Amino acid sequence: MLWFIIFLLIPFLFVVAISFTVPANGTPPFSAILSYTDQTLHIILHLENYIHTLHAKLIYIALYDSISVALITTLLCILIGYPIALALSRMKKGAQQLFLVLIIIPYWTSFLLRTYAWVTVLGNHQLNEFLMWLGLPSMGLLYNNFSMYLGMVYCYLPFLILPLYASLIKLDPILNDAAADLGAKPMSTFFKITLPLSMPGLIAGSLLVFIPAVGEVVVPQIMGGLNNIMIGSVIWDQFFTANNWGMSAAISVILLIILVLPMIWMQKIQQRQVHY
Repeated sequence: MLWFIIFLLIPFLFVVAISFTVPANGTPPFSAILSYTDQTLHIILHLENYIHTLHAKLIYIALYDSISVALITTLLCILIGYPIALALSRMKKGAQQLFLVLIIIPYWTSFLLRTYAWVTVLGNHQLNEFLMWLGLPSMGLLYNNFSMYLGMVYCYLPFLILPLYASLIKLDPILNDAAADLGAKPMSTFFKITLPLSMPGLIAGSLLVFIPAVGEVVVPQIMGGLNNIMIGSVIWDQFFTANNWGMSAAISVILLIILVLPMIWMQKIQQRQVHY
């Protein structure tokens, strides 16, 4: 609880407080919330940032694009990560440790460095020539949706694999054997036994991918095109370019409120499963 208060609650309260300010000359560049004059303490809360945010069409476009990109990224991570996590859970212990290390090792390096590494790989003309040699048509591999989703999936895939693997490793293999003895086919066993029992890990992993993907800034700017306006980029521009800390904070608060909804949904599902 102390960790939660110091590193989440207190910083969030600072962001909420800044969201009720307006730009002003000075350091920091926003108006004061508290003022003391004539032995009276005044609390000054400006609602301009929230009113402007709720009426700005660009914000809705950015939210739609960000949620769409996050949903597609999460779906791709599920389609790729679930078979990997399932295969890991059924390997021998030594092989499991080896492949887990291989999954984690790239994350010992800088996030930005790994993103620029993909830019170097996809920008190599020899790679495009090799694909054409395989019979594929010439295509742009960089600065489009393909490269953006590739970078997003690469960056967030382990966040789905690891919690899902933690759920799958706990499943008793006797359940699959019992289903086979009762005449169930492998596909039926998967959808009726494995998938439902691994749902807590799948939901947790999906949220670990979806929530940071909504506010992602680096990958869309470096590897993406100009078709998507990410809400993280809007917050970045308001903070660093426009120097409007209040507007940036207001957008951040609204985004956090939106992201809390899937977390509440996940908690209710887990409570139902525990009760059951």
